[in-house]
Amino acid sequence: MAASVPGDYRPAPRAFAGRTVLVTGAGDGLGRSVALEAARYGAEVILLGRTVRKLESIHDRIVEAGGPPPALYPMDLCGANPDDYADMAGRIDEAYGRLHGIVHGAAAFRGLAPLAHIEPEDWVRTVHVNLSAPFLITRACLPLLQRVPDAAVVFVGDTSGQRARAYWGAYAVSKCGVEGLAGVLAEEVESAGTPRVACVHPGPMRTGLRRRAFPAEAPDVSAEPDAVAGGVLFALDPAAPIVHGASVDIE
Repeated sequence: MAASVPGDYRPAPRAFAGRTVLVTGAGDGLGRSVALEAARYGAEVILLGRTVRKLESIHDRIVEAGGPPPALYPMDLCGANPDDYADMAGRIDEAYGRLHGIVHGAAAFRGLAPLAHIEPEDWVRTVHVNLSAPFLITRACLPLLQRVPDAAVVFVGDTSGQRARAYWGAYAVSKCGVEGLAGVLAEEVESAGTPRVACVHPGPMRTGLRRRAFPAEAPDVSAEPDAVAGGVLFALDPAAPIVHGASVDIE
């Protein structure tokens, strides 16, 4: 089911107080913006990313703003294996005993290229980070999510995953897979009633990924990640009228 939500959606004050949310790709782009906004509304955020320095910077910003001190979880999704994800879930269990949400914000993209020119290693890395890692993380954390009645899993899609586009290669294929993964998970957990599943489409954003695809694009063509982070909060917010299994366009 398709839906749309404004990027500047704002939950009720302290809407996420007492809620634990794992955000992947928290060091940059949309993941960073979502982590900061979720903490602003009271969430205890688990910051997952490759670069410790970036995670520490976000940690400091959240604490300085009066938010709950977030947890840092440095991890290179490309190099992680199933045991690493299981260990992560175990650590979350020990620290919190449950999980209220996951935002799959991490993304890999090497640049536009025809399929014949993509190196096999780049293909495998991109598909792993964008598709296999969200599956493995969700699988490992599903028991934690199902301990609460109103958990949410938010996948980040892309228009390239909804319509085949030349030269987007492994990125487009992986995003097609994300759409399918979200749909399969939504049907499988529907009878359990939790977690709620959504796939959000933020549209063009002013990120490093976008610059690699369109290096000459004018800065004002794309939105800042901060301008669309509210749409992800909508998908996380237990009070928001979102339909389980929805495909959400962020305006």
